[in-house]
Amino acid sequence: MIGSVNGDVMPFAGGAAYALTKSAVQGMVRGLARDFGARGITVNSIQPGPVDTDMNPADGPMADTMHGFMAIKRHVRSDEVAELAAYLAGPHGAMMTGAMHTIDGGFGA
Repeated sequence: MIGSVNGDVMPFAGGAAYALTKSAVQGMVRGLARDFGARGITVNSIQPGPVDTDMNPADGPMADTMHGFMAIKRHVRSDEVAELAAYLAGPHGAMMTGAMHTIDGGFGA
């Protein structure tokens, strides 16, 4: 599943409803991991920080604010999120389940 670092941390006012939905993803991942583990099915959440998208461009009006919260001061690229998903879905991720995998450049650190 794709969640958000905001399931763990909400560094600015006005994000409570968004954070609530991302925290719910975390609970669902943990529950489904228990439900399906015996079948060899893994369930994880990828929790990106700011990702460079049309809605949230790396050079957009919120970029400087977002980067101010980050140790690595740039947006996550979509290919970085995809590579993490491929790792988790592949043989090296076979024992990873019920976990939140944060890829956020230190946004939540």
